[in-house]
Parts: sequence; C-alpha cells; structure tokens
Amino acid sequence: MRLDKFLKISRIIVRRTVAKTAAEGGHIKVNKNVAKPSTEVKVGDIIEIEFGNSTRRVEVLEIKEHVKKDEADSLYKIID
Repeated sequence: MRLDKFLKISRIIVRRTVAKTAAEGGHIKVNKNVAKPSTEVKVGDIIEIEFGNSTRRVEVLEIKEHVKKDEADSLYKIID
C-alpha cells in the first residue's frame, strides 16, 4: 500500500494530501530512508514522522484497504 494512503487510512495523518505534502517535504522516513508518497509500506516497516520539534515512530502491524475509525489504531503500534 502507498505510504500516503496508509497514513490516511490509519488516521496517523487525517488527510491524504497532507500526508503527501509531508512526504514530499522530507518529513517522513520508512525504515530510516526518506520516503516519497508512493513508497510501498509493508507489515513490519518503521515509519518516522517529524511533527515540528518532535518525531513519532510507528511500526506497521497490519495493512487493510478499509477500516472503521475506532479500529484504525490497530494498524500500527507507537514506538517510544
């Protein structure tokens, strides 16, 4: 699944266009490599997102095309 789509479906970033802009700006890394919006995300990947002065690291636990809002946090695990 594309990185920008995963971030939207998992609700880590609410809008896909915001996820795309963040990736294009170099604020998102997948497995310590700067990622493009089209980077393929797989189970077990570590995603690092820079939010201002802080960084959030999450591990991908599951990939789904559609998920309910209350189940979105089951797709990833926050690290740190």
